[in-house]
Amino acid sequence: MKFTRTLTLTPVAALISLALSGCVSQHQQAAAPTTAGKAANDQVVEFYGTKTPFASQSVYFLLTDRFVDGDSSNNQETQGGEYPTFNRPLKGPDGQEANVGYMGGDFQGVLNNADYIRDMGFTSVWLTPIFDNPDQAYSGGEEVVYGSYYKDGGKTGYHGYWPNNFYHVDEHLPSKDLTFADFTRKLKQDHDLNFILDVVTNHGSPAYGMPEQQEKFGVIYDENWQVVADHQNIHPEKLDPNNPMHAFFNTHTGLAQLSDVNENSEAALDYFEGAYLKWIAQGVHALRVDTIKEMPHHFWKKFFDRIRKKYPDIFIFGESYSYEAEFIAEHTREENGGVSVLDFPGRKAISELFQEPGSDFKDLIWYLHLDDGVYQNPYDLMTFYDNHDMERMNASDMGFVDANNWLFTSRGIPVIYYGSEVNFMTGKPEHQGNRNYLGQEKIEEAKTHIIHNELTRIAQLRKNTVALQRGLQHNLDFSGQTASFYRVYQDQERSQTALVLLNKGDSPASFTVTEKLSQGTWTDAFSGEQYVVNAGQTEIKTQVKAHGVKVLLNNGRVENPELITALMAQQQKLNPEQMLASQAAN
Repeated sequence: MKFTRTLTLTPVAALISLALSGCVSQHQQAAAPTTAGKAANDQVVEFYGTKTPFASQSVYFLLTDRFVDGDSSNNQETQGGEYPTFNRPLKGPDGQEANVGYMGGDFQGVLNNADYIRDMGFTSVWLTPIFDNPDQAYSGGEEVVYGSYYKDGGKTGYHGYWPNNFYHVDEHLPSKDLTFADFTRKLKQDHDLNFILDVVTNHGSPAYGMPEQQEKFGVIYDENWQVVADHQNIHPEKLDPNNPMHAFFNTHTGLAQLSDVNENSEAALDYFEGAYLKWIAQGVHALRVDTIKEMPHHFWKKFFDRIRKKYPDIFIFGESYSYEAEFIAEHTREENGGVSVLDFPGRKAISELFQEPGSDFKDLIWYLHLDDGVYQNPYDLMTFYDNHDMERMNASDMGFVDANNWLFTSRGIPVIYYGSEVNFMTGKPEHQGNRNYLGQEKIEEAKTHIIHNELTRIAQLRKNTVALQRGLQHNLDFSGQTASFYRVYQDQERSQTALVLLNKGDSPASFTVTEKLSQGTWTDAFSGEQYVVNAGQTEIKTQVKAHGVKVLLNNGRVENPELITALMAQQQKLNPEQMLASQAAN
């Protein structure tokens, strides 16, 4: 998966004229099939936000150790000796608790609940890294306590982001008859779920600051368990670049006390290429790249080029933890590797809006960047409202319902963090319970929870609606508690326009839509109720329940001249090379 875009804009006036000349209104020729949106030679004018195959996906993200313990035999409850790894609670006030030890979640726990994930409407599962992590709690750094930030002393690698061997699965995850390859195969074959691999290359495990060297910390092993790099509990500034054991690392500090990989090391690049090609071959559908902003673009360009040489169509998205769109957009440029990113500016806007009942829908518009060229393609971004590295969204149950209704109808590819379907650990950051253990009992309770049920409703709709997956977004009205917009997808084979009506208020809201409204039959995607628009009926009047969403679908070609003109202008800015090709064909 690459993002490529020619930035030279071409005139579209001639194409607009041709497309409009092909419009035939129902009152002019009722018996004729719809030809709106067609050029004079019957060539359909295409409208789309993205044609990236992965855009059809929606993602359930879970921290494997904290999801469900499906096999207690791999819990390693006595592991760690002086620095035990299992169940290390952080006690807070009033009985509150977090935990920095392992708690038992594994591949089997995910597989046991794969139908639960699929039935909500998700098509992909993203797990935290699967690689081997150290077998003790970290003895260095500042001691982590309940509510603390950016401290690692006393933590374990339960989260997976402290790898020491990128070629081997951590022993807490597989079962006797369930390898990683078995796991991905069963996810796909038995549950129709794709697997997203979490990629770490910026760092390894905590590497210095320990009272004495601990086994595996600061060490990187190859597939045969031979040491290829060893920090030796030495501060980065004192590493010797001429020492083969140190050359893998930078001689400056990075994140916390983690070993910081040298982005100019060919040996490191070779190592990671070999490791990730191994895992991709075992059933990986897409890649999520951790801490992408911590390494320079030239490293990623080389690394992604190597991966794509064997897997040219693999979808890749990165975590660049910044709320500056222009900054994170750098990763989407072809010269920098051409990957998608998690939409952190979107996260800021979404969480702030839906946490506050009196907020205004118009405050979402700024992050979309639908046609201003900031991103290579904004429709390929991964949209979300919380994750494992930040506070969970601090919203009411209905705030989550509203957020999901927006997330699954607006531009981007939605990602939901485990437990959000039940408002789990509301508003909590990492060391106050963000990553707490969910468990089977909570999953069973979720099946009757209002957030879960409303999420399932809208996620299943997106799963089966091409306009919501790939369509251009054309905003109509964003004001107060309501919002309305079109999502439009049209190509040679199919056409679909979704009119999305959102209400986050506590009372039903009435909508009257006339703007850029195409004639034809509009069908409520949930109820099946139909609205006919023609020369004598030029508006749609309807009501949306409190904290509700209504999606009206028109499966004819775009017919409204104003909408055609507006969509062509958007398409021109988003994909000028596609418009140039259409113009040449006509």
